[in-house]
Amino acid sequence: MPASLATTFTNRILQGAAASLLVLALAGCSTTKDRMTTGSVPKLTKPVEEMDATELRSATDRLGQAYEKNPRDPITGVSYANLLRMNGRDTQALAVMQQVAIANPGDRTVLAAYGKAQAAAGQFQQALDTIGRAQTPDRPDWRLISAEGAILDQMGRASDARQRYRDALDIQPNEPSILSNLGMSYVLTGDLRTAETYLRSAAGQPAADSRVRQNLALVVGLQGRFPEAEQIARRELSPQQADANVAYLRGMLSQQNSWQKLAAKDKTPGAAESSNTN
Repeated sequence: MPASLATTFTNRILQGAAASLLVLALAGCSTTKDRMTTGSVPKLTKPVEEMDATELRSATDRLGQAYEKNPRDPITGVSYANLLRMNGRDTQALAVMQQVAIANPGDRTVLAAYGKAQAAAGQFQQALDTIGRAQTPDRPDWRLISAEGAILDQMGRASDARQRYRDALDIQPNEPSILSNLGMSYVLTGDLRTAETYLRSAAGQPAADSRVRQNLALVVGLQGRFPEAEQIARRELSPQQADANVAYLRGMLSQQNSWQKLAAKDKTPGAAESSNTN
């Protein structure tokens, strides 16, 4: 494979890793999920992580109609923006959250979700500022601290990001989402062995969800151990979901030169801290 194509492919892998990190880090930023028992928000038939594209579009349309009826409602707005992002409509999600934040300027949940939308749209510094306003100094929220780490990783500030993850772990030891974020941070700088260590620790925690295990599968696969990666990717998923995840892994890892480049980078002294993919 020509060098330019190999570089492009590798960058796509790392961009995907960055996106995985950001989604996982920010997924727990708000407490909206805990508040979605009110009748004002249409109930979802299944967790959004398990929906296919058609189901996601349908759920997004229903929440969009509820949002149009009451655009000031924070629960509806945050839920609608979350689904818009999952459909790849980051600009629209940002616009929704901007309006909801204007209507609810003191709501920490809204501020956290607004920061999430800003980060997804690439407005990283604005996202840091917004999440900072959502934080309470005397009672810091580890989810927000971890989210700051994910944003810093997107900005190429790996050392600062990892310190924020460790700060979050001081508050919430062994939290799988934080450990996973820390592991994915090392993926972004090509240190796959360190990444695997953190991701295995994350996946071994009782509260770990499928996203953590899929991140582990990615890192194992990037090191060329595809049978093991496939085994990890198939755990606790329906056959359809597992087949889709395995197909994605196969497609991403089919160009052997790409993950070999990452593995070689992993063996280079100092590569973990000096490399920058953002």
